[in-house]
Amino acid sequence: MTERNVEETTRDQTQSWAQTMLGLIRVRESARKDKNQRFTSLMHHLTPALLRRGYERLKHDAAVGIDGVSWAVYREDLDDRLMDLHARIRKGNYKPQPARRIYIDKGGGEQRPISIQCTEDKIVQQAVVLLLNEIYEADFMGFSYGFRPGRSQHTALDALAFGITSRRVNWVLDLDIRQFFDSVEHDWFIRMLRHRIQDPRLIKMITRWIKVGVKEADGRRQPAARGLPQGAVISPLLSNLYLHYVFDVWSHRWRQVKARGEVLMVRYADDAVLCFEHKTDAEDYLERLKIRLSQFGLAVHPDKTRLIRFGRKAADHGAALGEGRPQSFDFLGFTHYCTRTRKGGFKLGRKTIRSRLIHQIKAVQAGLRLRMHDSIGLTLKWLRSVLTGHMNYYGVPGNLKSVSLFHYEVVRRWFKMLRRRSQRSKLVWDRFGPWTRRYLPRVHIVHPYPEVRFRARYSK
Repeated sequence: MTERNVEETTRDQTQSWAQTMLGLIRVRESARKDKNQRFTSLMHHLTPALLRRGYERLKHDAAVGIDGVSWAVYREDLDDRLMDLHARIRKGNYKPQPARRIYIDKGGGEQRPISIQCTEDKIVQQAVVLLLNEIYEADFMGFSYGFRPGRSQHTALDALAFGITSRRVNWVLDLDIRQFFDSVEHDWFIRMLRHRIQDPRLIKMITRWIKVGVKEADGRRQPAARGLPQGAVISPLLSNLYLHYVFDVWSHRWRQVKARGEVLMVRYADDAVLCFEHKTDAEDYLERLKIRLSQFGLAVHPDKTRLIRFGRKAADHGAALGEGRPQSFDFLGFTHYCTRTRKGGFKLGRKTIRSRLIHQIKAVQAGLRLRMHDSIGLTLKWLRSVLTGHMNYYGVPGNLKSVSLFHYEVVRRWFKMLRRRSQRSKLVWDRFGPWTRRYLPRVHIVHPYPEVRFRARYSK
């Protein structure tokens, strides 16, 4: 009987998810067919099956909110919990709880506030993300890469590298929007949301999420008058929605109407890099963009936003004008700079941002200090994951030196820590070095050349 009940439950869940998927497909087709359609009834798509899929998409080891319920704890009686949650959503009794506020090191002595939602709120938000993605993926621009299905940081990096090396790029605008997540105006956001969403219950739910605020460590609750909760599951989608109307649509229109030369745009969340053929285009765009952003509560960071000479002709033009070597810019963890091939041609160089590399080495050192008295096997397993994760992101062509330096510094610090465990340690580098080369992942480049992957992805 038990096996039969399990089989029936699994079959029912599969059928329920299939029905939910059919509903999402119909929403996607409607959104693609009519870009002006407004969806008046969407809440019925938030089925128990979609809530379950939202739960499964969450990080299993994520921090807990003010309720103290973790992903594993919520899994106990999961079906009953999800059915109760679905009933409260359907009846309008679901209300989000304030987020728990924590602060993480941003580097450079700055701290970034992070909002940690309760597990139940995370589930509903993830389900709504799955639903709204079907609508807004039909609207978002091609140069928007942040937190979208099938796209990643490396997709954006590939597009930028391919554009700089193959298009007429002479100037780069390294754009930084000052305190974006804290500056989003709620009234404007709701108006933008209503362009596509006309379901009053869904709008009310999203409004509660952005206004519920946080609960500080001392127990004080602070409702949010503006901004988006950074760290919330739904915040990346909401930020993309806001920037789509404020930045993407306007920038694309400017490029079509005002630009005299080629213009390349790459945006990942609130970070953007724009490449121009003509300096006059770049200056005109930046001045108009400042006015545009100010209308929606946003502003360009005056110190971090830079217009620099960059591209295949930057070195020659700079030398003729006595400007020296072309400047570099940072984007998604990499410093981009102009260099030469062995034959003297232009080459785009990419390396790990120095400050981020130092910060990560120090973070590993702190982790090793916490594991000083753990067994070598446990520490080895942890270091494997650290080194593998680092190479999986930073292992791009041309960055072997930075990746090797990170690997060497991690091994060296582990060696020094092991020697400190005992005053009579007989551990020597001549034995330890070859041993780590045997059991730790070797340094290698993970990613292909950006132009190769870009062409493979977008070739017809």
